[in-house]
Amino acid sequence: MSVHPSPAATLAPTLPGTPSGRTPSARHLPAHRAPLDVLGQDVEVPLVTGEKIGYAALDYAASAPALRRVWDDVAAYAPYYGSVHRGAGYLSQLSTDLFEQSRRTVADFLDLRDGDQVVFTRATTDSLNLLAGVLPAGTRVFAFETEHHASLLPWRRDGLTVSYLRAPRSHAEAVAALDAALAEYPEGPRLFCVTGASNVTGELWPVAELTEVAHRHGARVVLDAAQLAPHHRVSVRELDVDWVAFSGHKLYAPFGAGVLAGRSDWLDAAEPYLAGGGASRTVAREADGSVAVEWQHGPARHEAGSPNVIGAYAVASACRALTEAGFEELEARERLLVERLTAGLTAVPEVRVLSLFGADAPRVGVLSFVVRGWNSSHFAAALSAEYGIGVRDGLFCAHPLVRTLLGGDAAGAPSECGAPEPSLPGERSLNAIRVSFGAGTPDEHLDRFLAAVRELVTDGARWTYRNEGGRCVADTRR
Repeated sequence: MSVHPSPAATLAPTLPGTPSGRTPSARHLPAHRAPLDVLGQDVEVPLVTGEKIGYAALDYAASAPALRRVWDDVAAYAPYYGSVHRGAGYLSQLSTDLFEQSRRTVADFLDLRDGDQVVFTRATTDSLNLLAGVLPAGTRVFAFETEHHASLLPWRRDGLTVSYLRAPRSHAEAVAALDAALAEYPEGPRLFCVTGASNVTGELWPVAELTEVAHRHGARVVLDAAQLAPHHRVSVRELDVDWVAFSGHKLYAPFGAGVLAGRSDWLDAAEPYLAGGGASRTVAREADGSVAVEWQHGPARHEAGSPNVIGAYAVASACRALTEAGFEELEARERLLVERLTAGLTAVPEVRVLSLFGADAPRVGVLSFVVRGWNSSHFAAALSAEYGIGVRDGLFCAHPLVRTLLGGDAAGAPSECGAPEPSLPGERSLNAIRVSFGAGTPDEHLDRFLAAVRELVTDGARWTYRNEGGRCVADTRR
């Protein structure tokens, strides 16, 4: 028991989470301003012409910029930083209190059920690999080939079997395909892994409907919410999924922390994800010279080592900021911006927006496209070098999905730059361009992006580009 009463609460006026640090509601901000204040809005970057321009960060799907609120919260805590768990000193107890408060904040953010637990990890990838390691032997995992590699690949290990399902072209087709696949394998432990929102197209998946089908067949569900949680409210209780995973660095928290949250039974029954201090309850030498270990139950079982208290606190701070800003208002603004972005791109005849479920499918602020006559790597490089706009190009760690969307053919023209990611034999520079934004994106950044796309398509690049280490870069040697 702590010798000091709730240290974090004692320092509430000093530490963040007080009214002075709250994020204003989106309804109180002018329409052109971003609802959330992120770092980097005043950063200027050099153009290839030698000028400087304010950077337009439109690669949120990879890593969202840090909220100023999160940064300030962490800075306020930094002087009180101490070891977590079992420390007798005041700062250790304060840090432990803050760490466990962060766990409760995340649980509230996800609307967990009684008995669910929150395990802090490094990111979504780490979370899903942790879950793969605790699945009962003989578990069959089901996943559509459209998943991000983080939720497509962790299940390929001894003791597990994976059924990869073909890419569906509608919500109804996805539900029917899962129903048929589960009916084919009615016995034994089974797990279905599904994304909430695609990291390639931004399209929302019918999570509740898929979960209902899975549970009807006795299978469990893990939701990859890496792209969903920053844009939409995620209620584990309402969706009825068994686990959810997400990354702090996509949720405006920059410190390398992630979350796996959900049912405790399989987590408590398995060997720890990592063996070491914190995961062990007691360790003793046996008479035969071996070591006997009794492992912890609960989150500590899979959080061996000194925990990332700053990362966990940053995630919790971001959860509070999004909740206080109001998801209903954030989602409404984002829908308008998605409509503006989609309309602007589709108005350019040379542009093809990629979609799995059709042009009218709802999506978050993530959209991929190709431009006729352009290699995507070349186009993205020109956006950066000539306009100060940061997007992403390639296959987005979702190779099967992008290949399906592009039909297996190269979408653009041959280029001296090529694609940054390797193609299959016979493919030539198969890649696409992804633009992504969020609650920290000013309207002006999307307007600049659309204007730049129109100008590049109409007038071409003003500079020459070359391949450097697999990346297309402006050639400044002239």
